[in-house]
Amino acid sequence: MSLDLILRIGTKLILPFILLFALYVQFHGDYGPGGGFQAGVIAAGMVILVAITFGLAAAKRIAPFALVECMIPLGLLIYAGTGAPGFLFGRNYLDYSSFAHESAHGHELGILLVELGVLITVSGTMVSLFYA
Repeated sequence: MSLDLILRIGTKLILPFILLFALYVQFHGDYGPGGGFQAGVIAAGMVILVAITFGLAAAKRIAPFALVECMIPLGLLIYAGTGAPGFLFGRNYLDYSSFAHESAHGHELGILLVELGVLITVSGTMVSLFYA
């Protein structure tokens, strides 16, 4: 891997933009195409690109296997926990209007939390599959 200098430099230059694009897809998912699943795959692709370019040990320093294993249930817990306030206030599961005093603000926050849970679960799953 010592002869692929252009690939290594190119990867180092493009990694921040991949992460920025994943965050853009995550936060733009409320208003257009995209969201947690797509952003999770892009973020996992960033870790996989590091593994392909710099080796698996470098990728495991960025995303250790123990962290990746914790991401999957954490994202599921965030997703499931977002629906719990609806039950507490006598509404339907994933009824976001209980998050804020105005229904529209509650829906924005609820969708953001659900998409965040999906992002964490999908990226953890994809990286875990790659490590396996």
